[in-house]
Amino acid sequence: MATPNGTLRAVRMGLLMSQDEFARAIRQAGDRAGTPNDASKRLVQRWESGTTAAPRPVYARALEAVTGLPIESLGFPAPALVRISEDGHGGHDIQDSPVGIPITGGAPNPQAAPRGNYSGVWLSTYEFVSSGRGNQVLTGKHHVVLLQHGNRLTGRSLPHASLNPDSPLTLDLQVEGGTVTGTWTEQTATEGYYRGARYFGALQMLAEPTGRRMAGKWVGFGKDFDVNTGPWELRLMDTSTGKATLDSYNRAPE
Repeated sequence: MATPNGTLRAVRMGLLMSQDEFARAIRQAGDRAGTPNDASKRLVQRWESGTTAAPRPVYARALEAVTGLPIESLGFPAPALVRISEDGHGGHDIQDSPVGIPITGGAPNPQAAPRGNYSGVWLSTYEFVSSGRGNQVLTGKHHVVLLQHGNRLTGRSLPHASLNPDSPLTLDLQVEGGTVTGTWTEQTATEGYYRGARYFGALQMLAEPTGRRMAGKWVGFGKDFDVNTGPWELRLMDTSTGKATLDSYNRAPE
């Protein structure tokens, strides 16, 4: 059975685009780059359903241009070797690099059973120390759309929903009992303090029995390639992922 690509769907929804609008944006990105493509709503559906495991290079480049994320952060398997093409025939070679730092271990809390479905809009809050700014403890906040497929959670921040503008955040998580483990990626703003640097790492949290809050720790590389860590919390704001709800949270958190 095909495994749905919840990450790509979360990214698309985070951009507040329908499948038709997403396909149109991919075609426009190809035209601007001088490499036209035939992206369609059906093709987007095949990617999101997992029927087509990965895009051909012409689509991969357009996807990166539309989302602002590398192809390996859009839920496509890495490394990718021979894959099925968009029309279901033949294969294509794409050189991908794995993203994130896998984290293992940590005993699940048997008293904290998951509530069943964590899909919805969540407020993501993490703290980090900025060595370049006098070791200040700073806070990053995003409104994030989480989507659940089985025990996998994928998330993407809404386009205007972070304290630092133009700093999209993506999450790829797995739920085991009351333990939530996975990876995070944040692309910092080009004009911001970190000048467009991309940071990534691992994340492990415990989910409260109510299913409305997760809290734990992140780990990742710092600006000088040292390993940093700090607290991270996800707090449920709304269980809906409808367009009206996403529009209402498409703003910087308070």
